[in-house]
Amino acid sequence: MDQTIQRSLDRIDRKILATLQDNGRISNVELARAVNLSPTPCLERVRRLETTGYIEGYSARLSAEKLGVGLTVFVQLTLDRTKPDVFDRFREAVADIPEIAECHMVAGGFDYLIKIRTSDMNAYRQMLGDKLAALKSVLNTHSYVVMEEVKNDRNLAVPKQA
Repeated sequence: MDQTIQRSLDRIDRKILATLQDNGRISNVELARAVNLSPTPCLERVRRLETTGYIEGYSARLSAEKLGVGLTVFVQLTLDRTKPDVFDRFREAVADIPEIAECHMVAGGFDYLIKIRTSDMNAYRQMLGDKLAALKSVLNTHSYVVMEEVKNDRNLAVPKQA
């Protein structure tokens, strides 16, 4: 853990972060009460956490099932690295594929781990063939279909003060 990060956040900042992460719609008055501050200093701390980048934004958690994208597939992807700009081109192409929920460059036996959300297996196969595997730089892919989502915690563990 970066020591500069640990020193710049006190116990109250950490509690604010944890509380907002659990409920981003909490009012400032309720947040202030939860962290034992008055509303004005609490709001000042939240604004400081936003401007310093600890809080990147606020969003709603949506239901993949209700939105018709309940199939999750993880894909190991290897690129053809014969050209120097292959990684840049790949990153640009992936950004334009809406079914890709996450894409991570990894160390190991393949180059990227990708999380894809589609409506069903047919939609996944079409997206894979028409969009992902069709990219010129893709050498091979290995797909892993999620049968059961055991844990999907989008929250980060807020480190305790040293």
